[in-house]
Amino acid sequence: MDRNETTTVAVSGGGPAGIMLGLLLARAGVEVTVLEKHGDFLRDFRGDTVHPSTLETLDELGLGGQIDRIPHRKLHRLTIGSPEQPFVNGDLAKLPGRYKHIAMIPQWDFLTMLTEHAARYPGFRLRMNAKSTGLLDEGGATRGLVYEDAEGSHELRAVLTVSAEGRDSALRDAAGLTPVNLGAPIDVLWLQVSRRPDDPDGLNGRLGSGAMVVAVDRGDYWQLAYLIPKGGIEQVKADGIKVFQDRLVELLPFLDGRVTEEVHSFDRVAFLNVELNRLPTWHRAGFLAIGDAAHAMSPVGGVGINLAVQDAVATANLLAERLHDAQGHPDRFTRTLNPDLLAQVRRQRWTPTVGTQAIQRLIQTQVLERALLRGGGMAALPAPLRAVAGSRAWSSFIARSMVYGIRPEHVRSPERPVPRG
Repeated sequence: MDRNETTTVAVSGGGPAGIMLGLLLARAGVEVTVLEKHGDFLRDFRGDTVHPSTLETLDELGLGGQIDRIPHRKLHRLTIGSPEQPFVNGDLAKLPGRYKHIAMIPQWDFLTMLTEHAARYPGFRLRMNAKSTGLLDEGGATRGLVYEDAEGSHELRAVLTVSAEGRDSALRDAAGLTPVNLGAPIDVLWLQVSRRPDDPDGLNGRLGSGAMVVAVDRGDYWQLAYLIPKGGIEQVKADGIKVFQDRLVELLPFLDGRVTEEVHSFDRVAFLNVELNRLPTWHRAGFLAIGDAAHAMSPVGGVGINLAVQDAVATANLLAERLHDAQGHPDRFTRTLNPDLLAQVRRQRWTPTVGTQAIQRLIQTQVLERALLRGGGMAALPAPLRAVAGSRAWSSFIARSMVYGIRPEHVRSPERPVPRG
């Protein structure tokens, strides 16, 4: 090893879960090192639908005003189906709490804001271009991790190691934690098309016969998610770009002309392999998984970033004080944090995780799969769903559970004064 280091908490993954956890723990006086394998946060088609639950968390951290200084769009309506026959027609003004909208904030701006705030606390360290490659296991517990950067391979010893790496977490696999696959009948093609002032606004999902697209208003462009049957990417390419263009325009007629001009090849289209899974157990001695590493979410509802942030808040609420106490112990790197404390994180977040995934599975199997595989659009839905589709009660239920969240968390971890000088 080229370098050996120590920290109280080692967090692998600089996404929403990892950065938020790093901020909260450093705010509570805990030494924390976050490792991010990339050199920056600039990646397209990352989750950036910031829901009211996350906006309230930012408020609780004194960051609400900073959000307003980041250019972004506010979505006040959630429409899925067709204008004539909506499946969901949600007015977010009906949501509880202060925030009645979804903030479309580029994830790189969101993460930059959090890291700049976290840097105020002396215990926070962020290492970019640092890829975690394995765990340090001793005495039946994880004692840190191994990572690589431009200078070589290094050990980072820690009281607690957290995987917030996402759905392809190498550390989760090294810990022997295997997610249960819940099934996903869809994949997604992501693309962008320019937006004009006279276009509709908000978030619009259009369900047609054998096809569906979700259009997200990003101000000067539309971010489009085109849903295809699981494993159907090769067939889409075989049909050709002209067929793909025609299907987009059929669902979103106001984009006619722009689609032909701007989506002239599949080079302009990104592919997302959709997964829906969760770990039965999120921890082992000295190790914890949160965010997508613990539960990969479907893009349905745009909940991923918000569930990840809520996981981080719950983790800090439950562990910050114990970790702060532990970091003063001379034998902290050979002692094992009480595993039941780590189990409490999973217990706290289990109901929101399972409940949200249950709603996603309902929409995937009873709406998306039927529409994509059987055709027929809204007519393919089961009779009970057709009966409630578009109603105020159904739209309110979907908006509250997916946009506001099931049992959102609130910041209860302490803030210790930042030393002067």
